[in-house]
Amino acid sequence: MHRDRFYTLAASCPDRTGIIARVTGFFAEHDGWVLESSFHADDESARYFMRIEIKADSLPFMLAELRERFRPIAEELRMDWKITDSAVKKRVVVLVSKQEHCLYDLLARWQSKELDIEIPCVIANHDTFKGFVEWHGIPFYHVPVTMENKPKAYAEVQRLIDEVRADSIVLARYMQILSPELCVAYPSRILNIHHSFLPSFVGAKPYHQAYQRGVKLIGATCHYVTAELDQGPIIEQDVIRIDHSDSPDDMVRYGKDIEKTVLARGLRYHLEDRVLVHGNKTVVFR
Repeated sequence: MHRDRFYTLAASCPDRTGIIARVTGFFAEHDGWVLESSFHADDESARYFMRIEIKADSLPFMLAELRERFRPIAEELRMDWKITDSAVKKRVVVLVSKQEHCLYDLLARWQSKELDIEIPCVIANHDTFKGFVEWHGIPFYHVPVTMENKPKAYAEVQRLIDEVRADSIVLARYMQILSPELCVAYPSRILNIHHSFLPSFVGAKPYHQAYQRGVKLIGATCHYVTAELDQGPIIEQDVIRIDHSDSPDDMVRYGKDIEKTVLARGLRYHLEDRVLVHGNKTVVFR
């Protein structure tokens, strides 16, 4: 991460000649200093993806004017695009149940500024971590979820998310299936960590499923949440090798290490606008 303030353009558009020249030429015309650039042409979809960081003080105008000046180019190229400011911290709400490892890891990274974000609140369907979260100075909301109260509970979760103006939501081993309405309300903004190497072993107890299948690799997958269970666009994955001597409990223990690192990496890529979603796939500029 650069120390200087910068703007990030993340965009995709139908592929054609001259895209890079048109975009970088715009910044060059205004003496924009490009700090980092990434590009990808997808042959199958005939779509072009880009991410460009521009030093903020090299431009003669601020963010709002930059967006307005760039808009005609975006319309000309038929872009899906956004420009963000590194000086504005992203607001991340964390949802958790009763397993601690991902929550502990995220709060440690937040406290050390490794993840330079704001966490306006933590929402949980159990009150297990109330004291731990509040010790960090973060508001904690206990919203129980049962078969009988799900619509009301998820309406309250959505109210809290909207109230704190969350940019992103992270399911840190939140062991509830979100309502379709909640998923639709925040497209490509809810991140989940699934404790298996998706698309294999979907649903409950994936390590036990993996043990029964006799796999030699287990892993974790960070993906965006959609209304279809565990089928959202994949952001990041990792694996670890196991053998016949490892029990399901061993696999769970190994998996916890992978889960928290994969979730942290996936969240970082998302926060830095390195993830561009197209259909049910992603382009990730690491």
